[in-house]
Amino acid sequence: MYKVLIEDIFFDSEGAEETTFAATDQDLLILTEKFLGFEIPPKIFLQAIAIADYDCAAAFRYVDNYLTTLKNKNKRKHKKLLVLRPSTRFDNN
Repeated sequence: MYKVLIEDIFFDSEGAEETTFAATDQDLLILTEKFLGFEIPPKIFLQAIAIADYDCAAAFRYVDNYLTTLKNKNKRKHKKLLVLRPSTRFDNN
């Protein structure tokens, strides 16, 4: 029992491999919905989708960090912005 505890203490978590998963269609829908109601540059939206293509968790962290920064930002730069709004034309399946 003590050997197991000692091994756990000295386990190098930095050397451990992380398994990443690409986002599913449902994950992409949720990721897109997080941007609803915010004015974001198209580059940010496309970057989030590109990250989600190989690492879903990293894409959600990217979106959360961006939205937190956006909420805390007092000044706004005038750029072309993409506003995503919910569509009522599609039925939820």
